[in-house]
Amino acid sequence: MMKLFLDTANIDEIREAWNWGVIDGVTTNPSLVSKEGRKFEDVLREVCKIVDGPVNAEVVSTECEGMLKEGRALAKINRRIVVKVPMTSEGIKATKTLSSEAIRTNVTLVFSPNQALLAAKAGATFVSPFIGRLDDVGNEGMQIIGDIVTMYSHYSYRTEVLVASVRHPIHVIQAAKLGAHIATIPFSVLKWMLKHPLTDTGLDRFLKDWERVPK
Repeated sequence: MMKLFLDTANIDEIREAWNWGVIDGVTTNPSLVSKEGRKFEDVLREVCKIVDGPVNAEVVSTECEGMLKEGRALAKINRRIVVKVPMTSEGIKATKTLSSEAIRTNVTLVFSPNQALLAAKAGATFVSPFIGRLDDVGNEGMQIIGDIVTMYSHYSYRTEVLVASVRHPIHVIQAAKLGAHIATIPFSVLKWMLKHPLTDTGLDRFLKDWERVPK
């Protein structure tokens, strides 16, 4: 079954989406957290009270030792925390160490199958290819997803493909058809997935017809 994560740090969005019963986890990043105007740890603690699933929190250090210090501290906040680490040589080193300490990791800012292969070999729990950003620079983001899924399927890697930078519902369907394990989506895209004009007109017609039924 394909999993859906919500890509936000907004508590109201997380609570509403979780109550729908279709979300399996949450991803955050420094940009999303900065919009909330609250302490990072306070946001994470509240999210973990709502969501019974992985809650991804990103380190901001650029050197391995700093990433390890941040990652270990984040992991202590709650057992649901997954430490997001950037796809750099320092990030790969940190991923290998954190994984050896049984701390779940998500290697983020991935843009090629080669990067995804290195993340898997380092023991990453998740790898996050950014498809929307690839599309922005003239690449075919979904081709990268297909390549990574195929590559992983040949071996015993446990790393899950977490499709990120999702811009619209078509991205979600394409990712599912390619066999990606997870798509992380903004709340706006989740709401968009609910909508179809024929659903709206059909419901409106049913309700009008019901009004004519003798009571």
